[in-house]
Amino acid sequence: MHKRIVVDHTTEQSRLLRALIDTLGQAYVITDEAEQSKYLTDWRGLWRGKALAVVFPATTGEVASIVAACHQARTPVVPQGGNTGQVAGATADTDGRAVVLVTTRMRRIRDIDISNATITVEAGCILQEVQDAARAAGMLFPLSLGAEGSCTIGGNLATNAGGTQVLRYGNARELTLGLEVVLADGRIWHGLQGLRKDNTGYDLRNLIIGSEGTLGIITAATLRLFALPKAQCTAFVAIASIHKAGAFLSRCRRGFDSTLTGFELMSGACLQLVTNTYPQQKPPFPAWESPWYVLLELSDSESEAHARERFEAVLSEALEAGEADDVAIAQNLSHSKAMWHLRESITLALAVDGKCIKHDISLPVSAIPDFVERTDALLQQNFPGVRNFTFGHLGDGNLHYNVARPLSGTDAVLHSHASQLSALVNDKVCELNGSISAEQGIGRQRTGELARYKDPIALGVMRAVKKALDPTSTLNPGVLLVEE
Repeated sequence: MHKRIVVDHTTEQSRLLRALIDTLGQAYVITDEAEQSKYLTDWRGLWRGKALAVVFPATTGEVASIVAACHQARTPVVPQGGNTGQVAGATADTDGRAVVLVTTRMRRIRDIDISNATITVEAGCILQEVQDAARAAGMLFPLSLGAEGSCTIGGNLATNAGGTQVLRYGNARELTLGLEVVLADGRIWHGLQGLRKDNTGYDLRNLIIGSEGTLGIITAATLRLFALPKAQCTAFVAIASIHKAGAFLSRCRRGFDSTLTGFELMSGACLQLVTNTYPQQKPPFPAWESPWYVLLELSDSESEAHARERFEAVLSEALEAGEADDVAIAQNLSHSKAMWHLRESITLALAVDGKCIKHDISLPVSAIPDFVERTDALLQQNFPGVRNFTFGHLGDGNLHYNVARPLSGTDAVLHSHASQLSALVNDKVCELNGSISAEQGIGRQRTGELARYKDPIALGVMRAVKKALDPTSTLNPGVLLVEE
């Protein structure tokens, strides 16, 4: 039972709380600090905020009423889905004025249109629920992340999530045809048309996607569906060097073309950490002896036999060319799932190990070997003993470049050097024409880095857009753009 609020109508905050309760009911407006706690701390436990209230709307109309009331009261609104983000983009600041708006009651699958190959879902739907609904209809929704059992579609779109199948299907932005969005003053943009062509002006859909809740709150989306593959082949491949991983990727692109749906690069250190942390997970090889591994997946539209023949032919060529040292091919679905579970457990194992310094970077694929080798060496020169845990989506140039404390050190000492360490990493990224954020966003954590590395003209345009759509900075202030 939530604590009852004693409302003092002489204050603006009390009037706002009364309006929120009138809209949602007492049970869905939390003001008790202990009950709020889980919604005020980011997933990694690095950021903790305060809030006037945490609210749980069930409909788009309720979201609109909440935002309109907050806009009138000049009160910030912080949208939050599954709270699985890595950069504190859904965490309130510390002044205690914000209303945290949690979308997890908005979980309806509104429509599945098989002929149009679309599914329309509400923002609080768990990603895995959308995947399951599509599969039950005989279709595929291909967005896939390690957090898919708890992250929400609204959060996926707010950050333009990538995941493991970007190589074939694209980021969240490419998977979205329409949006329903509550704007900063409480108006609702009804843009759920499932159209693949609409050349009637500015692309508002793609502007909202990736804006991290700073331009509007996504309440529903119409998403693209695809035919289920007739066959999938999965393999773990041991690689002697990151340069050979690049050559192997080129071979797979030539050999598989658009049927190549997954190409995940992982250091041996990452996988060793996973099996040390979770001994029930077994390597597909006798031991993790190679410095690098690739998890490879092919999705074929013809037949199991066609897929297997093509898969084994390309892998045999890679072994003969010395690009691959060893290959373990999944023999059944459970074996394939176990391989993917190893990959998806890396982030969880890192969290158990401690609070590493994360970098979510994007580079031209051709620049990745040079980046990794030179940056690893620079880190050891400047911060002796730090441990690198590097993995990511090599096929689209996205690396999760994680730096952990030395075995004899502490997280506190590591994070005391965070700004210098990240500057070293990001300077190298930008020297190679890369990006400091590939798929996780900027949040609260990377606003200073964005201000340093983003083109000033681009930053100016972004600020102008924010001011035009949210002149009172109601929506997620302090996220993405540094407040002026």
